[in-house]
Amino acid sequence: MKGFEKYRKMYFMPPTDCYDWARKDSADKAPIWCSVDLRDGNQALIEPMSLEEKVKFYQMLVDIGFKHIEVGFPAASETEYQFLRTIIERNMIPEDVTVQVLTQAREHIIKRTFEAIDGAPNVIVHVYNSTSVAQREQVFKKSKEEIKKIAVDGAKLVYELSKNEKGNISFEYSPESFTGTEMEYALEVCNAVLDVWQPVPERKAIINLPSTVEYSMPHVFASQIEYFHKNLKYRDSVLISLHPHNDRGCGISDAELGLLAGADRIEGTLFGNGERTGNVDIVTLAMNMYSLGVDPELNFHNMKEIRRTYEELTNMQVSMRQPYAGDLVFTAFSGSHQDAISKGMSCHDSGCDPYWTVPYLPIDPKDVGRTYDSDVIRINSQSGKGGVSYVLKQAYGISLPDKMKEEFGYLVKDVSDKEHRELEPERIYDIFKETYRDVDCAFHISECHFRQHNGMEASITISCGDETKIVTAYGNGRLDAVSNALKQNFNITYELSEYTEHALSRGSSSKALAYVGITAHDTLIWGVGMDEDIIKASINALTAAINRAGIRSLDRAIAKPHYAKPRTQM
Repeated sequence: MKGFEKYRKMYFMPPTDCYDWARKDSADKAPIWCSVDLRDGNQALIEPMSLEEKVKFYQMLVDIGFKHIEVGFPAASETEYQFLRTIIERNMIPEDVTVQVLTQAREHIIKRTFEAIDGAPNVIVHVYNSTSVAQREQVFKKSKEEIKKIAVDGAKLVYELSKNEKGNISFEYSPESFTGTEMEYALEVCNAVLDVWQPVPERKAIINLPSTVEYSMPHVFASQIEYFHKNLKYRDSVLISLHPHNDRGCGISDAELGLLAGADRIEGTLFGNGERTGNVDIVTLAMNMYSLGVDPELNFHNMKEIRRTYEELTNMQVSMRQPYAGDLVFTAFSGSHQDAISKGMSCHDSGCDPYWTVPYLPIDPKDVGRTYDSDVIRINSQSGKGGVSYVLKQAYGISLPDKMKEEFGYLVKDVSDKEHRELEPERIYDIFKETYRDVDCAFHISECHFRQHNGMEASITISCGDETKIVTAYGNGRLDAVSNALKQNFNITYELSEYTEHALSRGSSSKALAYVGITAHDTLIWGVGMDEDIIKASINALTAAINRAGIRSLDRAIAKPHYAKPRTQM
């Protein structure tokens, strides 16, 4: 691709090797989560949220379990200012929640910010200025010392103004464009700010390291964070916070490796909303932890409702492939995937493994409010026998015999292929009924009586049109006797090859399903019967199979029947 020559590496490696993070396999506890949806996410919307929409979004964040919530840039606009005043005056800030406000390191903006937070019980005042080479040289045209002085002067003013506040005030500093700043210089600026604030373990300051623009591969970012972790002053009194953006699509990886490198806190948004390619997606980060057996300390059990509210208030759409939350992320259309999931679910349901190990599903969909029957396996022309039979079982309690699954699977695939669409469970059930149960019948058995005599004797009433005939035959069981009666009286040939039955596990518990397979002309032909009486269900299944077979000798026999008047059965 032409044009690559005008680009070069824009990031700075630490001056020493920092790769301890590479020996760790996962974080062992949740970080402090800070949602920046109401500022970073909101400012990226085509139409920013109204005051009441922000109130509703804020309440959702509280309900999810966020303890740090950035509520905006109160000096930026009247709506931002009034939103903060609204949640303070409505007493909407719980005791265990700290709201965060953002301000540039500029005197009039800092003062306006302190006016906005008056009366808030717990507040983080987040002050920032840009430190990158590009910003220093191209935007501000200032030296390193001049840029550091902006940061230090802002820190001093924040510190002085906080003395007049009754609430609990914490401090946060961000060297904006951290990833484009020399590591030694970024550390120098942050340490200078900390020297002003003099944090202690009981009153920690926050140093936030934003990848305002994502320039490097994740391992480079992790090494940068480890360098800070090892060299930052007052380390036991400082929370290292990350604010990853997603310009290279590595926001999640940056955050995860950054936590391994020593970070304590993550700033991000729901579903990755934010400027350009967005911020790090806290939903994905938290659920990744959850999938590794670590409590993320955020509640996403009702993912559908969270997503619905998010889409309603932001007018953004969550992708169908968005991890954990998209419509299709737990869905398998592939036949081999469906078969593996179906078998894995059976193993899980049997209790053979206390842990979740179902193939292709990193977490149990139920944990985020999804359902197996409508979300996990869906049927189209790419599906297989395992998926089709799974849908019938989950939706309707129908357990197809193994030898029947492949035939029905191909039948459903063919329908989907011809209709060029996904088939809903109701459509699959209709195909099942129309094919195997509700068969166009040349005849049917309306009545049947049995007695134990020379094996099993069956006296059956066969109806065809307005005519009725009663015939008798013997067999080694009820169904065999009925089958022999049909063969003898209609001079037809087939083998009773397969039989299985089960009670319906969905719907009416009094109903039973019977499956009968007959072999005619070297072909296995299935019929299905359903009734409260398992014997009637079995006979109906046999009748359906024979009628489906379309045996020619049966057709001739039915065409010229020799019927007798029905007699009373004993």
